[in-house]
Amino acid sequence: MQLPTEANQNEDDDPAQDSSDDLFELCLLNRRLLPQKLSLSQVQQISPSALAYVGDAIYELYVRMFYLWPQKRLENYHRLVVDQVRAETQALHLRMLTPYLRSNELEIVRRGRNSVSNRPKRLNPEIYQQATSLETLVGYLYLTDNERLIELLQQVHLEQ
Repeated sequence: MQLPTEANQNEDDDPAQDSSDDLFELCLLNRRLLPQKLSLSQVQQISPSALAYVGDAIYELYVRMFYLWPQKRLENYHRLVVDQVRAETQALHLRMLTPYLRSNELEIVRRGRNSVSNRPKRLNPEIYQQATSLETLVGYLYLTDNERLIELLQQVHLEQ
């Protein structure tokens, strides 16, 4: 990954277009958002609900950074982000990603789906399970494999 600079930009390139993804990727790869390094065995001991809790925050941060450019009014940012982080959209994103998931990732998705107990009454249980599964996967990959997380998040936004 290379951040845009004056020296490496073509005249046709829009540096603002890729800068939010690049910044998010840089933060993840440098683990600036992670207060401590956890071992794989420690991560595997974290409950799916706790992974979903972390994944929800990371996913929303990614979406917020995705929409930073071009600049918009604050209420427009909010509307765009809310549309992307709502359960129905997250469920759609999980369905889009499923063909690309590895066996260990599918297992995390399954664990996330099975951990759902309480759901908002307005939501179909299957939709809520899928949204929670995506959040669980994001949380797990955030803690274990940032490069894979970036790859999958970019895949979701490339297919839209």
